[in-house]
Amino acid sequence: MYLCPNSSRLCALSRIRRLACSAVLSLMFGVFGVDKLHAAQPAAAQTTCPPLLDRSLPRLQDDAPQQLCQFSGKVLLVVNTASYCGFTRQYEGLEALYKRYKDRGLVVLGFPSNDFGRQEPGDAKQIADLCFNTYGVAFPMFAKIVVSGSKADPLFATLASATGSPPRWNFHKYLVGRDGKVLSAYTSLVEPTSDKITRDIESALGR
Repeated sequence: MYLCPNSSRLCALSRIRRLACSAVLSLMFGVFGVDKLHAAQPAAAQTTCPPLLDRSLPRLQDDAPQQLCQFSGKVLLVVNTASYCGFTRQYEGLEALYKRYKDRGLVVLGFPSNDFGRQEPGDAKQIADLCFNTYGVAFPMFAKIVVSGSKADPLFATLASATGSPPRWNFHKYLVGRDGKVLSAYTSLVEPTSDKITRDIESALGR
């Protein structure tokens, strides 16, 4: 029998190995398919939107719809606001809280309302001007809504039901945990930067 030179033998062995590798790969893709091979990889974790946030509301400055699900996993302080109220200065405290804790996961959500004393009579442009230009508000603000009574927006109806504390005046506040569960409610008399609210926020952020 004829034996090829060593160099030819090595070349032949290398070719056999390449052919064998190609055959194995062809078999895998033929039997399992590309999709099934990809499906075998671990799936990325998905953030679930809690029922409280599974809704869309228009933004103050342009009425663009905003999905509240974008705030899933955050600690939220939800507040009904007004431009001509003795508590309007609380915008400053709310903004201070937001700046202090936003990098740790706090978001303040403001909802103008004309429910109490007709102290939010203006249109979106007037409200936005006061919020953004007068008080330097950087946290999300939404279009004017009803927050009390039988016509209350479903978000505030749910917050009131969960706490037994419906808004009775402007700047009523609700604290919501990262899981979308309502943790506490605070009346207008409780300042945003009070020890009570800051302690509760610190606790919620640490959970």
